[in-house]
Amino acid sequence: MHVPDGFIDAPTSAATGVIAAGAIAVSLRGARRELDERTAPLAGLVAAFIFAVQMLNFPVAAGTSGHLLGGALAAILVGPYTGVLCVSVVLLMQGLLFADGGLTALGVNITNMAIVTTVVAYALFRGLAKVLPRTRRSITAASFVAALVSVPAAALAFTLMYAIGGTADVSIGKVATAMIGVHLLIGIGEAAITALTVGAVLAVRPDLVHGARGLTPKLKLRVNGELVDAPDAEPESAPVAARTSHRGVWAAGLVASLLLAGFVSFYASADPDGLEKVATDHGIDKKAEEHAAADSPLADYGVKDVDDARLSGGLAGVIGVGVTVVAGSAVFWAVRRRRSDDTSPSNTSNTTNATNATSSRGA
Repeated sequence: MHVPDGFIDAPTSAATGVIAAGAIAVSLRGARRELDERTAPLAGLVAAFIFAVQMLNFPVAAGTSGHLLGGALAAILVGPYTGVLCVSVVLLMQGLLFADGGLTALGVNITNMAIVTTVVAYALFRGLAKVLPRTRRSITAASFVAALVSVPAAALAFTLMYAIGGTADVSIGKVATAMIGVHLLIGIGEAAITALTVGAVLAVRPDLVHGARGLTPKLKLRVNGELVDAPDAEPESAPVAARTSHRGVWAAGLVASLLLAGFVSFYASADPDGLEKVATDHGIDKKAEEHAAADSPLADYGVKDVDDARLSGGLAGVIGVGVTVVAGSAVFWAVRRRRSDDTSPSNTSNTTNATNATSSRGA
């Protein structure tokens, strides 16, 4: 659903750019509460994984394909604020390096694919999690439903934007019907990928899944006939085991991302995705413009001057995963470090002293 330049007029694109910038600013602040020493590295990996899986277009109808959007997956794994940042990093890398999604339409794409999908998916996921039993199967099922609904929600958001600022004179009713219809089918693929991924992480490290926090109840001990919470694990030993296990999860995720982008992507469907198909069928693409980065060495997910299609696409995928994981990790470590600075003993002491001084003056 990457919107190219020329589909949406300049004023609407500018307005969505302001919305996207505001959402990213809010998400940077919110992500400080979501990220810790375990989840900060995972967030960078989630961004890279989304980039890799978005290269795997799957057929959904005659002559039409779809791919992961990733908002639901990111929100459930690392939190809604961090999820918005994950998908935004992916879209930025795709637009700048791979000429995928217009640069003037970056605000449109972030609003549709990062904000709408994340907000809709996480709100629905939390609602389902409250009424379903707190089990791994329930979390996985809620992930499936949330991801399924998030895709047609993004399609509806695009349709509304096109109704406001579309550059071609087309029937909005027909566009809405086509967009929502095909993206309901794409949503099934999104839901399956999201549920499988969330379920896999739940199976090995449920504590790393933001949406599953509190899934495992505390161990109860009977003391004098009453059930009480068992004491937490020894702080000296727990971090070592957690770090070791976390590194294994991170390494496995990175290897999977590299394999998907570098090898499996060659077998992805070559059919146009849902938006491209609808745009062609209904004349939305009449005023599409050439991408500003069309001459990029990695444009269209291939390495320039590499003639072998399999090698060219595989190298581009590997480069994309590498660049995304580095860029994403840098962003999330910076956010995590800012949180550490805000909660450092010196800052806490200064805040306490200031509060005491104010109280003394008031007395």
